[in-house]
Amino acid sequence: MEEMKCYMPKTLKEALEIKSRVDVIPMAGGSDLMVSHKRTIGLTPVFEKPVMIIRNLPELKRIYLNEKGECCIGAGCTSSEIASNTLCPWHVRQAASRMGAIGLRNSATIAGNIANASPKGDTPGPLYLLDARVKLQSVNGVREVLVSDFIVKFRTIDLRADELITEIIVPYSEDDFDYIFWHKVGTRKANAISKITVSQAIRFEEDGKTVADYRVSATATGSKTNRSRDVERLLIGKEISSDVIEAVIAGFDQVISPRAMPEFRREATRRMIRRFLSQAALHPADKVIDTYDEYHVTGQPIPRG
Repeated sequence: MEEMKCYMPKTLKEALEIKSRVDVIPMAGGSDLMVSHKRTIGLTPVFEKPVMIIRNLPELKRIYLNEKGECCIGAGCTSSEIASNTLCPWHVRQAASRMGAIGLRNSATIAGNIANASPKGDTPGPLYLLDARVKLQSVNGVREVLVSDFIVKFRTIDLRADELITEIIVPYSEDDFDYIFWHKVGTRKANAISKITVSQAIRFEEDGKTVADYRVSATATGSKTNRSRDVERLLIGKEISSDVIEAVIAGFDQVISPRAMPEFRREATRRMIRRFLSQAALHPADKVIDTYDEYHVTGQPIPRG
């Protein structure tokens, strides 16, 4: 049987000291790491480096508002903890609540979902939308990087050898927008890998017509989550019209990788953008603009549950 060296620090300070002198693999939930290092049935996973268990570090388990009112989510917080905590922004709670099965949500952490750098990850979409930052810590200091910059491309992240992800800082919430939207397209509402998720938010000027802020992001649309500020600016400062909606859709269509998007995914994205903007223009009473049962594309199965 292969032997594996394992470190179990009791504090963040101790974990950072270990990381500064040993090339270790940090493990909290382990839901992605155990899969990526699996072998055949009956054989335990093999790790090429020592593992450092950081799941129970108290410094990584907090969810709080900082002095700027930003939501700070500890790297070790699980999807279930995030989904049930109202301090977390609505978009992030929605994504966390639909991530895999209940057992996975009870173990998978937000840092692991980001560090896995999968284009189909559930939380990066909302985090891109809300300009969330990753707080990275080492014995030499702290730095913060936008989640959209931290995830460089498929399975590639901007993490230095001596650093640990300690927090995710989200500066925006549903209170900053007039209407919000999040939807996951999958075989089921949960317990399924997403085919695509789309996050949107919009805020109007005081006149109720001119768009002050609009944001849209989509997962599973390339080597990483997609968000284009150039596309969003097509709507900002204008009133919503059918021509402007189609311009936004056409613009977002161009930033989507053709390899990642079979036509049904591309069409689903178009429909969700059109649905959200056309409904927001009507100023409905409810802040959350829902999708509808017919979002699926002809020939694709209707998700169950």
